[in-house]
Amino acid sequence: MPSLWPFILLAFVAGFCLPTQAGINSQLNLWSRSAILTATISFAVGTIALAAYALILRVPWPSGDTVTRYSWWIWSGGFLGAFLVASTVVLAPRLGAASMMSLIIAGQMFASLFLDHFGWLGYQVHPVSGLRMLGAALLLGGVVLIRIF
Repeated sequence: MPSLWPFILLAFVAGFCLPTQAGINSQLNLWSRSAILTATISFAVGTIALAAYALILRVPWPSGDTVTRYSWWIWSGGFLGAFLVASTVVLAPRLGAASMMSLIIAGQMFASLFLDHFGWLGYQVHPVSGLRMLGAALLLGGVVLIRIF
């Protein structure tokens, strides 16, 4: 069985990026004066970076005829990402990095428990158990402590 440590490290680094990105985007928002425009610029820069990376690696595009084999909602991830980025632009200066991220992580945890429980969106089924709920409750308690102090 391959080691999970590279994936755990990748998840940690990705988690480090979110509050950093929110802070950078909040500063960009001082110039653009619009959370929507700030998110648009952020996504444009990210799209250019990913397109360049794909070109360098010569990543092949799927054939156009495969589009009809997949559900329409597979394209909605970008909307959710745009909502998240625009939301962090608004939230970061008002809540601070720790409160903003703890609330986002709490939302992610509860959504994850729900998705795992029902096995939706391609996730393996992992039923909600008492210990999983305890973990989510402890996380929510952490949100409260971070927010209060």
